[in-house]
Amino acid sequence: MNALSPKPTSTQMLITIAAFVIVIAGMRAANVLLVPFLLSGFIAIISSPPLFWLKNKGLPTWLSLVVVIFIILLIGLLLVGMVGSSLTAFTRDLPVYDSKIRQHVTSIIAWIEARGVNTGDLDIMGLLDPGRIMKLATAFLNSLRKLLTNGFLVFLTALFMLIEALNLPAKLYTILNGSAKSLATFDQFISNVKNYMAIKTAISLTVGVAVAVWLAIMGVNYPTLWGLLAFVLNYVPNIGSIIAAVPAILLTFLMYDIFKAVIVAIGYLVINVVMGNIIEPKFMGQRLGLSPLVVFLSLLFWGWVLGPVGMLLSVPLTMTAKIALDTREDTRWLSVLLGPDVRHEKEAPAE
Repeated sequence: MNALSPKPTSTQMLITIAAFVIVIAGMRAANVLLVPFLLSGFIAIISSPPLFWLKNKGLPTWLSLVVVIFIILLIGLLLVGMVGSSLTAFTRDLPVYDSKIRQHVTSIIAWIEARGVNTGDLDIMGLLDPGRIMKLATAFLNSLRKLLTNGFLVFLTALFMLIEALNLPAKLYTILNGSAKSLATFDQFISNVKNYMAIKTAISLTVGVAVAVWLAIMGVNYPTLWGLLAFVLNYVPNIGSIIAAVPAILLTFLMYDIFKAVIVAIGYLVINVVMGNIIEPKFMGQRLGLSPLVVFLSLLFWGWVLGPVGMLLSVPLTMTAKIALDTREDTRWLSVLLGPDVRHEKEAPAE
């Protein structure tokens, strides 16, 4: 029989909860500073594997850093350009699409009333207003564009984090006095976080590219914008893929007809089912999973603390906390609570 860890006392739990509440209150108060910092850390963690790979291949440290920085800068400039131009065009055309949506809703109301149903007491225009989803997606992209506009601060912070990552092992060795156990625990934590981030980013990128290609083939406007939205919102569990799909499907319906919109929806469904239910579990494994309830609550929690970017980083932040808790015996019980279902091993009957 495997014991997880010593059970925490009531006093320890109360102190932990009180400290947690204080920390979260501070994070919410300082979210203006914290959001760029967390985004920089997110970029630095994703960029560190290529940096160490180049260094291990024999490139000088400074040259490896220059190559990685150049790639980050190039990707950032491309994102700013694509988001800026596509979002400007989409925002400009949004009143036209909104007008078409209202025309369709009016037709639906007329069809219902023609069959003897009184809609006077129902706010059908408000209930059947898909334009809210499009405006929600636009607001999310606007917040992302605003963050990218301040990208110099994010880029500079990520740069210093990468430089610090090169010297961190030696500093930790000095701080921990060469403790092999402590170093192994920290190395395991960093390795698990990097692996999770790398796999999740690769899968999200594949989803975004597949969506953009599919929409381009179907002739839908702004395929790059919707592909980028699918890439970003793939980090948001459960509802992220739905929010990413609705504007493109609705736009297809407004541009063509319901039949083509259904085909686009099927394409979204196939991409997300294949990547989310087949490919991702294969690479992530059960060990790096989260409970569905924890996923949903983390989405609400980090969205409340940090805003839209908090929703984007909800699962990475929660996974980082889970991995950190899993590396210590006295906190492993919390990691088990955050994780997926656990199969109980039946004890052998006493002889």
